[in-house]
Amino acid sequence: LGFGVAVSTGDKQGAGNNFLPRYRTPGQNVFFNYRSTVEAVGKHQRISPQLYFYRNAYGVLAEYIRSAQELSSGSTSARQRTLENDAWQLTTSWLLTGENASFRGVDKPNQAFALGNEGWGAFELLARYGELDIDDAAFPLYADSNIAASRARAWGLGLNWYLTSNLKLVFNHTHARFDGGARASKDRPDEKGVFSRVQVAF
Repeated sequence: LGFGVAVSTGDKQGAGNNFLPRYRTPGQNVFFNYRSTVEAVGKHQRISPQLYFYRNAYGVLAEYIRSAQELSSGSTSARQRTLENDAWQLTTSWLLTGENASFRGVDKPNQAFALGNEGWGAFELLARYGELDIDDAAFPLYADSNIAASRARAWGLGLNWYLTSNLKLVFNHTHARFDGGARASKDRPDEKGVFSRVQVAF
């Protein structure tokens, strides 16, 4: 069982991607960004508690973050305010081959994969759900609802194959849905994706 919290505060002054975020889908497509006229004009604060729990073959990881930034969309004080965006995610995992789950994954499969032997390594199933909610006050002054979504919800299913203690194959399917982000106040199309990765550790 583990618990932690991260907090940061600072001051930002400027416009563009170096000062203001663009939020992306699991497939790395931008679904929210601020108008080009918007600037960061002051305090930026973040708070993010995290929790994880692992027992035998099962595991769960949860995270939440709130990000608050002072913004301006013009020279008058009426066009300045602090916007707060929130996000959270929950991931669960289950090792099918009986190894002990941990925050760092599988250190060593019970039976490593080897050609000609009976071992196939370790297999881990994962499921994830997460949301990101943009402050309603961002629209329409700070963001254009015709291209920027106000909320994204995404779920994913994954399979991790630990062939040995230093070789892992990852397969994921993700599905993201959006509120807004298309013309005439319509929702932008769902995003569906399949991803894979080979990871070698030394």
